[in-house]
Amino acid sequence: MASSRDRQRKLARAKLDRQMARRAAALRRRRQIRAGVGTALILVLVVAGSAWALGAFDREPTEDTAAPEVCLWTPQNTEGNSNLKDVGEPATTGLPTAGTRPMTVTTNQGGPISIELDLAKAPCAAASIAHLASQSFYDNTNCHEITAEGALRCGDPSGTGLGGPAYSFHSENVPTAPESSPAPATEPPTYPKGTVAMISNPPGANSSQFLIFFKDSISHDPAYPIIGRVTGGLDVVEKIGALPTVADEAGQKVKPENDVVIQSLTVGEPVLDPASPADPTGTPSPAVSGSTEASPNAG
Repeated sequence: MASSRDRQRKLARAKLDRQMARRAAALRRRRQIRAGVGTALILVLVVAGSAWALGAFDREPTEDTAAPEVCLWTPQNTEGNSNLKDVGEPATTGLPTAGTRPMTVTTNQGGPISIELDLAKAPCAAASIAHLASQSFYDNTNCHEITAEGALRCGDPSGTGLGGPAYSFHSENVPTAPESSPAPATEPPTYPKGTVAMISNPPGANSSQFLIFFKDSISHDPAYPIIGRVTGGLDVVEKIGALPTVADEAGQKVKPENDVVIQSLTVGEPVLDPASPADPTGTPSPAVSGSTEASPNAG
């Protein structure tokens, strides 16, 4: 009996030793794994810290590739105002801001009248007129006034002085008022003969109406933004300026006795001055607005 109990004790002891050995081996493996993970983590932190110190995580500032807005158009409320005509708005970006743009006006009084729009000094006025010309906005409309300053007023389909498109834009290139003292012996004209300028009511809310000066004009409080000049057909403008006038609806004797009708108004592609740098917008010029191909009513 004693020998049987001894064997059982030995077997139990051996089993316990095996269990303890397995537990010890498992504990050693866990410690090795933890040590390996810790070492790897330290290595990752060292590498990341070195990369950060060398600027690997620095981001280059993202370049804003959006085209800058050249012009802003202010919508006008057309409800209850039959004088305004909604023909959309010109683009605000990608507009040419250098060189000139040819504009041709043909009237029932003869023509054509050739005009050079100044893209450097009045890019928004040029963009607006080009857009309106592409919509045949000016075709078959009257130049409804011969102004006291010596200019032909055109561009209002309603013929009231209150008409235009359903947007407006701010003035560009308004002349500086001459100094009051000392007065020069011969004061230069504010608006020389052949000047083309915008006109609006109130001043600064320009839309479609423009002036073509057929004689020199001096203003001590100039309000008309200069947008270009006549390069051909000034004799036609002078002929129209000499027409007799009758009273308009407001009772002012400014309306030409014989209707002066714009049969067509077209605007061609921008033309860069050979001496000027390329278009500073860095973008292609818009398609032709109101050219002979774009305006079926062009004559």
